Amino acid sequence: MYAPGHSGCPGCGPSTTLIQVTDLLGKDIIVVNATGCMEITSTLYPQSAWRVPYIHSLFENAPAVASGVAAALKAQGNDHTKVVAIGGDGSTYDIGFGSLSGMLERGDDVLYVCYDNELYANTGVQKSSATPYGAATTTTPSGKVHHGKETNRKSIVEIAAAHGIPYAASASISFIADLKMKLNKAAKMHGPRFIAVSAPCCLGAGFDGGITMKVARLQVQSRMWQLYEIEGGRLKINFKPNPPKPVDEYLSLQKRFKHLTTEEIAEIQRRTDANWERLMTLEKAWLEPAATTPKA
Repeated sequence: MYAPGHSGCPGCGPSTTLIQVTDLLGKDIIVVNATGCMEITSTLYPQSAWRVPYIHSLFENAPAVASGVAAALKAQGNDHTKVVAIGGDGSTYDIGFGSLSGMLERGDDVLYVCYDNELYANTGVQKSSATPYGAATTTTPSGKVHHGKETNRKSIVEIAAAHGIPYAASASISFIADLKMKLNKAAKMHGPRFIAVSAPCCLGAGFDGGITMKVARLQVQSRMWQLYEIEGGRLKINFKPNPPKPVDEYLSLQKRFKHLTTEEIAEIQRRTDANWERLMTLEKAWLEPAATTPKA
């Protein structure tokens, strides 16, 4: 459903995301795509890589457009065509975040998929709020005073789930079976669903496109990206690396982390470990039986 011959980079992680999403969901979908790399590389006039109905919207309003499409289908009595909104982390975490929150809060029947490459790849490799701590971008450069991004990335899946939606999940292009499972599960549901897919950008992060899957896999194995789902408010971690890879094994493959000192890498490891323990605690809280209130 996503044709070869698009102009994505060799080894493009986001393109892999689109192939998996469209092929699994099939022909009976309408895609609403925010401005970004995947819009640019898939719709070079007069050609298109999309073999399904496709609408290009602005950076900031893909969720709102998708809500309108879902409402139109409902008015027509069409309860089988699925509406899929697709955006990068720039349009999802940042520019279109208000529109996304509105879509989730209203309960619109839309599946939103974010291809997360942790930067604004299409406009010059600026940082987004998905950019991890320590990464160098054109707006968080490494110099004498500052050493890359100085804040943590936004926990977008948890934020989406906090709207009380039926399903929110994180996935990765390097764990295809897990990604397909989550897409299948979301496709069978109604209401707003959200899936963030780790899709590394070889050009923006600075590595050879031939090792994209290796980079994506190490990101999960080092626990810098976690595979989990939140369904009915319950968090479940889908993959627990045992033992996890050290973060340096993942960081060392990318130019955006080459400036890091030994101390800074140790700090990233500490933050990664702390975030993992936090998620484990959240999962455990749902697995344990609720405490009974003692009678007066």
